[in-house]
Amino acid sequence: MTLNKKTQKEKPAMEPLKEKAEDGKEKELEEYTNTLKRLQADFENYIKRMEKEGRERQEYASAGILQRLLGIVDDFERALRIADQKDALTQGMQMMYQELLKLLAEEGVIPIKAVGEKFDPYRHEILDFQEAQEEGMVIEELQKGYAYKDKVLRTSKVKVGKKVERENVQRP
Repeated sequence: MTLNKKTQKEKPAMEPLKEKAEDGKEKELEEYTNTLKRLQADFENYIKRMEKEGRERQEYASAGILQRLLGIVDDFERALRIADQKDALTQGMQMMYQELLKLLAEEGVIPIKAVGEKFDPYRHEILDFQEAQEEGMVIEELQKGYAYKDKVLRTSKVKVGKKVERENVQRP
């Protein structure tokens, strides 16, 4: 009987400890659950980011070859500027040049407008300045720039207007 009374006295004393242990386990379980949810969300975001980057790589994979073709376009333009326009060879070159421009346009390559536009450092590269009435306007395009889809493939090389303030010279 004394044993039975002793265990009955211990039960109430053990209850708070058991509750504390259960509360600790529940908190620990909740922490693990939250950590698992965060890791799962991070992993899902990682997968989405990798898929997006893969699509972008695939979409812009041809940008390198298209950029190299721009050098050929430049060569055609230089040759056609100095060629005799009545010559059959020149006319053939003109046709090839037009086909090349058509192919580039079909692939999404478009010329960047420069002359008469306000200088934009993302689309234009300044090679020279020239005195002008309006500061910051593109006066001349030295090399044509191109955009591919929504990105600049090659910046336009330009000459930009710059106001030159003249000193007021007073004459006696």
